[in-house]
Amino acid sequence: MLTRPDTITQLRIDLAAVLRLAAREGWHEGVANHFSAATSEDGRQFLVNPRWKHFSRVRASDLIEVDADDPTTMDRPDAPDPSAWAIHSALHRDLPQARVALHLHPPYATALAGLRDPRILPIDQVTARWHNRLAYDRDFGGIAHEAEEGARIAQAIGNHDAVMMGNHGVTVLGRSVAEAWDAMYHLERAARTMVLALSTGRDLAVMDDALAEETAAGWAVYKDAEVAHFAEMKCILDDEQPDYAE
Repeated sequence: MLTRPDTITQLRIDLAAVLRLAAREGWHEGVANHFSAATSEDGRQFLVNPRWKHFSRVRASDLIEVDADDPTTMDRPDAPDPSAWAIHSALHRDLPQARVALHLHPPYATALAGLRDPRILPIDQVTARWHNRLAYDRDFGGIAHEAEEGARIAQAIGNHDAVMMGNHGVTVLGRSVAEAWDAMYHLERAARTMVLALSTGRDLAVMDDALAEETAAGWAVYKDAEVAHFAEMKCILDDEQPDYAE
């Protein structure tokens, strides 16, 4: 069963917004990387950004809708990027929590992903948000052109909502675009804190497990702030780049 047309329209607007916001944050990489949002109850139909269009120029109407079970998708004249199809079709087909999926190579998280030990350790309240809540994929298989690599990435994520992808980047999942945006924002902030702390060469003050868990759980109190964060950022776009919603 498909989501109501008015809901899909809002999904388009929100997904276009988060693409624009990612560009504002400097998270884009040329015309690569992809965001998607499920439009069907089972998640198999989803919106994804068009092939090789810069994040900063994507509008709601530019997003294409595809079916993860349709093998002819890559034969369409508006076919998505091959890696977008390989990764996001697997995420939406295999992971029920993947209503929204943001895959990026942002600077700090990607720098951590290139380390032998890519862990985000609980050294402040933002890094602690990810304590025991982040998957780590250490089996990079090259650029994800093939279905097998997408399926492997989905399996590596498992029941988590975010993954540090060794030698690659990051992916976050959310039940809404607002949830996914806020998670991606704080994951990259956590990675930045780790990179900066590691760059000092001094010992890290890592929280013990009990404190880290308590701090991570404390984020639930601020769940509504995720919605407010995204709403505020869309207000900025409404003032400065209103064409995203077209």
